Amino acid sequence: MANSGCEDVRGEEGESFLYFAYGSNLLTERIHLRNRSAAFCCVARLQDYKLDFGNSQGKTSETWHGGIATIFQSPGDEVWGVVWKMNKSNLSSLDKQEGVKSGTYVPIEVNVYTQEGKEITCRSYQMKNYESALPSLQYKKVICLGAKENDLPLEYQKKLNAVEPNDYQGEVSEEIEDIIKKGETKVH
Repeated sequence: MANSGCEDVRGEEGESFLYFAYGSNLLTERIHLRNRSAAFCCVARLQDYKLDFGNSQGKTSETWHGGIATIFQSPGDEVWGVVWKMNKSNLSSLDKQEGVKSGTYVPIEVNVYTQEGKEITCRSYQMKNYESALPSLQYKKVICLGAKENDLPLEYQKKLNAVEPNDYQGEVSEEIEDIIKKGETKVH
């Protein structure tokens, strides 16, 4: 995918910000549910962090019925994701989606590296108080579809595909089920 917009971001700091997504917001359809301004910027790598799945404050996600993605510092590891350029007017809806008020995630600033080696400072989110837990199959699918859609490195996609889901057999929300169906049609 082309690098569409990371270069000019410095000149537009007043009305936009960069967001590094590594979980369900990797998938364009998913992030656009609540944040229409999100524009693909580039694929990037967060060095010395590792991806994990968990239940915030020990509570299972009512949206996803399983563990949700987070990151933690882990020297030598890396997390791949997508940098979205977003309008600052979407900051409150992104914070709401990430459960900042309820304490699910806290916003953090991270330095990520593009595939060309350029360092970019982005907003991201991290669970601070969580218990490791397996994700639902639906949540895993949304992440894997987003990784494929945005051409994350194949080795990293294989790692994501190898994540074991929990045994939740029900459905998630209708809008998420629709996104999964659309995504599976698009990438297969």
